[in-house]
Amino acid sequence: MGKIALVIVGLVILAALLIGGWGIGSYNSLMTARNVVDQQWAQVENQLQRRADLIPNLVNTVKGIANLEESVLTKIADARSKILSPNATPEEKMAASNQMSDAARQAGLLPAGGGILGTGGRFLSITEQYPQLKSDQSFLRLQDELAGTENRLAVARRDYNNAVTDYNIARQRFPAVLIAGFLGFKDKPLFTADEGARRAPTVDFGK
Repeated sequence: MGKIALVIVGLVILAALLIGGWGIGSYNSLMTARNVVDQQWAQVENQLQRRADLIPNLVNTVKGIANLEESVLTKIADARSKILSPNATPEEKMAASNQMSDAARQAGLLPAGGGILGTGGRFLSITEQYPQLKSDQSFLRLQDELAGTENRLAVARRDYNNAVTDYNIARQRFPAVLIAGFLGFKDKPLFTADEGARRAPTVDFGK
């Protein structure tokens, strides 16, 4: 009986070591994947914050020329405050970014269908309506900076979404899914384009 007891104890210890090793390995893998997501989100957030300054500056540059609707200005201001808020969640900042995109398209500062993706400075609606903006150096500089930011944001968003996809798959895969929720590993949200990016904006300059 003594030998049988020792065998049983040995098997229990071996099983505990195997389960413990699996648990530690799963935890470390999930932690690494989540850290990559957080790092990629930081890159997205940097570009969101820069964009949240550039678009209002563009609006201020053209306000004296174009008769921008008050609702557009309000949406941009509200979106900016949410993007810059330290207490806003990633989901709230994504929604605010999409709100700002929609308002910027309404103002003619972003092209239809562009979303947050850069298009090489093709901000045509407002410059076609007000050709004098093509010679305004402040407007042209801000336009170029925004185009660059849109492109960098597109890359950062792609990298973030790729990292989120890898993390979510790892979290949902068996057997990691058995401990992921218990250890506090929740699914991360993808940064999807707003619906307005698929629609042509209605630009009304009060004429």
